[in-house]
Amino acid sequence: MDRRQSLSYATLLLLLLSLVLSSSSSIAAAFRDHSTVSYDEKFAPLFAEFNIKHHEGGDGVDLHLNRHAGSGFISTDMYNYGFFSARIKLPGNHTSGIVVALYTSNGDVFGKTHDELDIEFLGGAPGRPWRFQTNLYGNGSTSRGREERYTLWFDPTKEYHRYSILWSSRSAVFYVDDVPVREVIKSEEMGADYPSKPMSLYATIWDASEWATGGGRYKVDYKHAPFVARFKELVLDGCATGPIRQAGAASECGDAHDELEATDRASMRRFRQKHMYYSYCYDVRRYPAALPECVINPVEKQRFKESGRLRFGGGHRRQRRKRSGRSRGSSPGVEAM
Repeated sequence: MDRRQSLSYATLLLLLLSLVLSSSSSIAAAFRDHSTVSYDEKFAPLFAEFNIKHHEGGDGVDLHLNRHAGSGFISTDMYNYGFFSARIKLPGNHTSGIVVALYTSNGDVFGKTHDELDIEFLGGAPGRPWRFQTNLYGNGSTSRGREERYTLWFDPTKEYHRYSILWSSRSAVFYVDDVPVREVIKSEEMGADYPSKPMSLYATIWDASEWATGGGRYKVDYKHAPFVARFKELVLDGCATGPIRQAGAASECGDAHDELEATDRASMRRFRQKHMYYSYCYDVRRYPAALPECVINPVEKQRFKESGRLRFGGGHRRQRRKRSGRSRGSSPGVEAM
């Protein structure tokens, strides 16, 4: 190999390395470039203010659940697209029946035609870890739940981790730390099922004993109360607006976050292969014809039963199909495990 060939190979290797680094840095930038906001300036109690404990310095709050009530907070502004995020530390042992949620919604304004993007953490059965689900609704489409459920690769009770929602006019992406775990791309066929109206950011902890753990078989055990979910380093990076936006605002706000839509698809694919244990797209009992945004991967489909759950997954196989309740974030026919 002569000197010119050596130089050309070296140049090619440097080019490939720069492409890999620039791709990785674009994801990291999505999290570096967002400034955190003060809870006291940008949020207000949603319910049970007596169960909300403020952090010193105003960077966050602890939400308590006890025999009297859960608790929650809401952003004081609504947003028409944006990046919404918080670092969260979940309650420790004995979490059966508990749900902790970070979500965007306009249910307090639009009621039966509301939009929503959910990250919901589901307390574990005795001796079992937390799991979580993502979901979305548009224009009150609560009869068409779009749940996916996952395990985590770390203990979310030991330290804070960042959970995020990136919502634009073209897609919604859910993140755990800097890993994208799900992307929903808006399609013409989805129509109004895709969230499009301004939403606020919410965070809550509450008793969902009727459905959250084992389909209601495991209840909240208040002998271990209070249960505390800790929130800090909150991010509200979007187009603040009123519930009735001005003409043209939708495209302007959507375009403002287009640069954040690139995701590390390889990381997302690895996460989903290892940690997703339920997908509505493969639940043919609920949806004999998959909903329009579903991209059916034949290889991935082989891993799931007709119920949308993994064919092989240890404890997943022992769960019963029957469930005793539902919530805002869980649709009929889907049992939270």
